[in-house]
Amino acid sequence: MSQFKISGLCVASHSPFHPDGSLAPEVVARQARFYAKNGIRYVFMTGSTGEAHSLSLSEKLAIYDAWAAAKKETGLTVIAHVGDNCIEDAKVLAAHAQQLGLDAISAVAPSYFKLTSLDVLVDVCAAIAGAAPALPFYYYDIPPLTGINLANEKFLVEAPARIPNLVGIKFTNPDLVAYRRSLDVAGDKFDLPWGVDEMLLAGLATGAHGGVGSTYNWAPKLYTDLIAAFTRGDLAEARRLQSTSIAMIDAIAASGFLGTAKGLMAHLGVPVGPARLPLPNPTPAQFDALLGKLDALGFAQWGAKAL
Repeated sequence: MSQFKISGLCVASHSPFHPDGSLAPEVVARQARFYAKNGIRYVFMTGSTGEAHSLSLSEKLAIYDAWAAAKKETGLTVIAHVGDNCIEDAKVLAAHAQQLGLDAISAVAPSYFKLTSLDVLVDVCAAIAGAAPALPFYYYDIPPLTGINLANEKFLVEAPARIPNLVGIKFTNPDLVAYRRSLDVAGDKFDLPWGVDEMLLAGLATGAHGGVGSTYNWAPKLYTDLIAAFTRGDLAEARRLQSTSIAMIDAIAASGFLGTAKGLMAHLGVPVGPARLPLPNPTPAQFDALLGKLDALGFAQWGAKAL
């Protein structure tokens, strides 16, 4: 269990919808083939990029089923996000992920009723992880969305005694000091994949060995090139590529990040549909303008290969 680690890029996948917004699990097989074609080995599904909190329990279970089938076809390593404001639903999702033979699970903290202490966070994670004791478990820390910002380094000290299948933290938290503290505690015992795409270079410099991100959907080469430049000590090139990443993200976010990102996936041959309310979607004019901006940034050289 402790040997499970994310190395390199893990794509945070979109949940596919039909044009009317209904679930389209049949698209998952195409997503998986697209990722495999573009060199992706790890998938993190039904997380923030997957619009987890806009999916019903039955829809999440259907997506899990589709990814289990796609995993068999492509050999991808599939991590299921199971977190929910309803802990009982999270436990159902965790158990189903284990039954399907998915590779790991992760859970964000519930955020409507806010956690009051680190002890309660451990209670929550232990309840969820305990529903799938055979699967590696990652706590998913994302303070910008949950509003919860507890000390992850203390979590890594206190949680293992009550969560035997804990393997680490998905660290979508831009606090690099907190990240370094957590890495110091983690040592070789826990995996802390970095989750802020526009700060990947900073994460690598602080000690990251892998990353989970939404922009790896359509720009994996940009980031693998960035990692390679950092590894060989070419910081000027790594910084240039990180600046390109930031400019790309800014351009996509200008018309609503997730809706526009899903449009970009459709442009590349993977029709994942629109984003659900309350998220916006771009107008045709906005999307055409985006394509022009991406072309100017060199998308033809570092963008994903269309399916």
